[in-house]
Amino acid sequence: MRVLARAAAVLAATATALLLATTASAQTAPEHDPISTPAAATASALVTKLSHSDAASRLRSSNITWSSSGGCSDRTRPNCTSFEQVNLATIQGAQTLKGATGCALNVTGGTEVGHASGTYSHYNGYKLDFALSSCLTNYIKGTFTSIGGNQWRSGSGNIYYLESDHWDVTYYNCGGC
Repeated sequence: MRVLARAAAVLAATATALLLATTASAQTAPEHDPISTPAAATASALVTKLSHSDAASRLRSSNITWSSSGGCSDRTRPNCTSFEQVNLATIQGAQTLKGATGCALNVTGGTEVGHASGTYSHYNGYKLDFALSSCLTNYIKGTFTSIGGNQWRSGSGNIYYLESDHWDVTYYNCGGC
């Protein structure tokens, strides 16, 4: 009987010590933003998707405009500019770019069909196209690192690709938002 009582006391003390250690480490552990610092294996599971109206509202609040050759926002039509299912970090990246450059930004491509496929594609919410402007071009070329092939990498790792008539930007993160 004494052995059982002693074993129970040791178990109780061990459980209390574990509980205190767990609580202490939980209180001192830094918080992680799942959008900008996901573990590599879980990045896709932690991406926050936005509706077209929510993304448009966020862009509007930062004075970022958008246009469409078809005058529409239907994701299933390639001549529309849609933000349906765009990543939150992509929209925040555009907002960060606007704040850093002070340039007028006009989005000409979003998540609509008709762009190249791939994991980090327009359709999957990682890319936006911006209309060319000397302000934007001068900022990108003067601030980011040229990596060849008409591409520049920002300090946060986002890629800016100068195509013939627009900037194609891949947002892996929000760019320090």
